[in-house]
Amino acid sequence: MKKTFKAFVIETKNKQGIKKIEINDLMKGDVLIKIIYSSFNYKDGLAISGTLPIVKNFPMIPGVDFVGVVEETSHKKFRKGDKVILNGWGVGEKHFGGFSEYARVDGNWLIHLPKKISEKQSMIIGSAGYTAALCVIEIIKKIKPNMGDILVTGASGGVGSIAVHLLSKLNYNVVALSGKKSNFLLKLGKIKIIDRKQFVINQKPLGSQKWAGCIDTVGGDILASIISEIKYDGIVASTGLAKSHILNTTVFPFILRNITLAGVDCVYASNKKRRKAWEFLEKNLDLKKLNSIYSEKSLKDLKKLTSNILKGKVEGRTLINPKL
Repeated sequence: MKKTFKAFVIETKNKQGIKKIEINDLMKGDVLIKIIYSSFNYKDGLAISGTLPIVKNFPMIPGVDFVGVVEETSHKKFRKGDKVILNGWGVGEKHFGGFSEYARVDGNWLIHLPKKISEKQSMIIGSAGYTAALCVIEIIKKIKPNMGDILVTGASGGVGSIAVHLLSKLNYNVVALSGKKSNFLLKLGKIKIIDRKQFVINQKPLGSQKWAGCIDTVGGDILASIISEIKYDGIVASTGLAKSHILNTTVFPFILRNITLAGVDCVYASNKKRRKAWEFLEKNLDLKKLNSIYSEKSLKDLKKLTSNILKGKVEGRTLINPKL
C-alpha cells in the first residue's frame, strides 16, 4: 500500500485541487478501499463549484460514488479482496468521497459488486444509473408499456440516458427531452427525441393529457408543465433540479386526474432498495451499449468537467480514473 496517494481536495470554497495525502488523513470507517473508478455527476459539479452548499465540512474529497477493492476491513460482511460499490450516504459531502486513490468508509454503506457487472461498467452506471433504476422501478409499479408515452427530461445526462435505455428495453414508448442534439440517444433504444427549445411550457393548471408517466431530472417550470399534462392515474418520478428547485403547481392534476408525484432519493435509500436497483440493472441493462455513452477522465480534469456540466455540456457518463 502506498504511503501517500493522490486525491482531489476542496480545502475551502475557493481553494481546491489535487493533493498528496496519507492513509491516516482519511476519515473514520471500518473498511479501507483502493478505488478503481469513480464517476462524475451533476451533484459533484455543484459540490466543486460551490454553487450550492453540497459540501458540509472542509476539507472535503468530493465524489459521491466509487468502485474498488477492499484493502483492510473489520466489518463482518467484507473480506480483503472483495470488490465493492458505494453510492451516496453523504460521501463527497460530509465524508471523504471517491475522487481519490483510497477511501475509508462505514461498511454498512457498501454493497458487493454484482457478478455480471465489471468495475468499469459499475461506474459507467454509477449513481446516475442506480438513480435511473430507482426511477424506472417507480414507473413500472403503475404504468404498463401499452398505457402511453413515458417522457424523460434531461435525457442526454447520466440519469436520463440510462433511464431512456432501460425504458426502451422494457418496451415502453419513450420520448426523450433534451437541450442538445443528442444523437447518441438513438443508439440506446427505439425512442423519439424532442428538442427542449421546441417544448412548450403549459401555463394552465391542467393541460391536455399527453404522458402516461415521466422521469424528471430538471425540476422548475418544465416539471410543473409536465405535471399538468400527465394522463389520468399517471406518475412522475422526480429526481433532479438541473433547471430549478422551485416547483409552482396546483392540486388539480392530483385531485382531478389521480396522478402521483414520486420523489426519488438515491443518497439514503435503504440497502434493500439499493440491492434491488442493482439487480434490476444487472438483469435489464444492455451492458454493451454502455460503451457508447461514456468517456474516461482523470482527477486533473475535474475543474473543467465541473464548468462543462453546469453549462449542460456533458453528455452521457464520465468515469474518473484516479490512476491517470
